[in-house]
Amino acid sequence: MSAAMIIALVCTVALFVTTAYFIMGSIPLLVLKHDTPLDARFVRGFFNLYYRAAFVTATATAISFAFAGRAGHAAGAAALALMAVALRSQVIPKMDALGAQIQSDFMQAIPGFRRTHVTAILINVVQLVAIVWSLMSLG
Repeated sequence: MSAAMIIALVCTVALFVTTAYFIMGSIPLLVLKHDTPLDARFVRGFFNLYYRAAFVTATATAISFAFAGRAGHAAGAAALALMAVALRSQVIPKMDALGAQIQSDFMQAIPGFRRTHVTAILINVVQLVAIVWSLMSLG
């Protein structure tokens, strides 16, 4: 196995760990009632950090696979990096808006925030499955 492939593998494992860690951390946050601005800020900050970490690790994975000559895996990792940017630009502003509505006691804000939170978790689970699939297909 080449050094470039070993680096790609290490980067993929880092991406896997990042995604798995944030899934495991975000599911227990569903226990929060999401009924205070503090809950909303905490969950928003958690996902904001995740999207940044996912972008960095997915980008490193894409670059390392490109150097290892694995164009398909590089494209898949690049897609995950772009997805992190897209999700951050969609989910975080939505959480900000709903968090502000929670503060003003808008009754639909709490279920909306919870739906956004659950949707983001489900997307992360799909990403984790894709990462595991890519690791299994390296053989």
